[in-house]
Amino acid sequence: MYAVEMRNITKRFGNFAANDNIDFLVEKGEIHCLLGENGAGKTTLMNILFGLYKADEGVLKINEEVITKHSARKAFQCGLGMVHQHFMLVDALTVWENVIVGNEPGKFAINRKEGIRRVQELSDRYHFGLNVQDKVADLSIGMKQRVEILKTLYRGAEILILDEPTAVLTPQEVEQLLDIFRDMKKQGKTIIFITHKLNETKAVSDSLTVLRAGKSVFQALTKDVTVTDLANQMVGHEITFSLEREPNQVGDKIVEIQNVRLLNNATDTISLDIHAGEIVGIAGVEGNGQMQLEELLMGFRKCKEGSIVIKGEDVTKWSTKKRLEKGMSYIPSERHQRAILPGFSILENYLLGNQYEEKFVKKGLIDFSFLNRFTVESMKKYDVRAVNEKQNIGSLSGGNQQKMVLSREVEKQSDFVLVCQPVRGLDIGAIHYIHEILLELRKQGKAILLISAELTDIFQLCDRIAVLYKGEVMALRKNEEFTKESIGLLMAGQKGAKS
Repeated sequence: MYAVEMRNITKRFGNFAANDNIDFLVEKGEIHCLLGENGAGKTTLMNILFGLYKADEGVLKINEEVITKHSARKAFQCGLGMVHQHFMLVDALTVWENVIVGNEPGKFAINRKEGIRRVQELSDRYHFGLNVQDKVADLSIGMKQRVEILKTLYRGAEILILDEPTAVLTPQEVEQLLDIFRDMKKQGKTIIFITHKLNETKAVSDSLTVLRAGKSVFQALTKDVTVTDLANQMVGHEITFSLEREPNQVGDKIVEIQNVRLLNNATDTISLDIHAGEIVGIAGVEGNGQMQLEELLMGFRKCKEGSIVIKGEDVTKWSTKKRLEKGMSYIPSERHQRAILPGFSILENYLLGNQYEEKFVKKGLIDFSFLNRFTVESMKKYDVRAVNEKQNIGSLSGGNQQKMVLSREVEKQSDFVLVCQPVRGLDIGAIHYIHEILLELRKQGKAILLISAELTDIFQLCDRIAVLYKGEVMALRKNEEFTKESIGLLMAGQKGAKS
């Protein structure tokens, strides 16, 4: 029996077919992965299933019932729940308060005791490990994700749609979440898992569907396919998983971080340097000082202890603008907050940070003719896929947004490139492309600091690796001196692992 049956689904936005005659079938009680590159049509298809979009053509059945007049309300009635990429939680409220909003127990007033009991019972049933009286603001990213899932279960969801649920989680949190999925399946739930992470697909799913360019191109039982098969189906051609990091001539010291304290409660400061022609990686579970390091280097946070030197000059007290002018490029971890203006065009976003550059200015005004040429050429060079340069950047996939940011920063020809979480939430094709660009910058003699929660990035790209734990460098060694096992112990702060 199919829990979900979608036949010949088509959805157009103007002349663009986001979904083109798609068949999507999910058996009751299974975990089904929906795969595809960024922009392949995955989220659009699930928004149709959840009643947020109306299909232009096709038939939708939920638990064998033909759905004609669909809506989010109807989806809830049919037992569907959807957990979106971006959390919709109120930090000031507790877990149980976030969960019950809109479905409060009690006739005339909220029955606090009953609300806590129900939500805690539900959390315990699925081994979420939550104390439902904790404030959401105090939770880790992984725990917040569980609260979002708990909200859908509280509303009686039997079919759960999860859109990139592991995109912002640490490796440990990912494993825990996959265990929760398995437990939910045992208890009869049907799970649709939207992802581009192939190892996770193999680890947890029963079956899968691959979308490419708005079309359904492949369906299979997960046990019958390899990770390589899936990667090739996603991108439409054979793809190699590893890049060759060739030996490179290391040049002068470009960046010196000297005795800087990342966290107030850290017992020690950190010191490290980055040379021309090398990539230094910062590994560690998120929340151990990575964001603080990023903000200190950019001047967003005051450096109260130690110093930061770029190309021989102490920039510790410099403004962000002055540091960038010194010869620095920045790919931030928070793309929407610090790298793009979602409500503006691609053209306007290419101007960000360049509005004072001589080549972009003519007689004191922005040279829009040059800006237009620069934008079009950069989009072509870096494979930023869009209708044209006037398209709203917020309508692009995450991968295309990231390629746009990367191209803008790379074209500044800086000596030092700070790259933070560059592949978070991106598909395998976009990841491979960004890896290629970073290795090319290394070849060109750039000094690169890579902060990434993805160990694959760290091992594939970095010449030296620093492991952060609670704001301290547990070890700083050459790449080849680490194993995944040894780096894992250091990331967990294992005593005796510090070198």
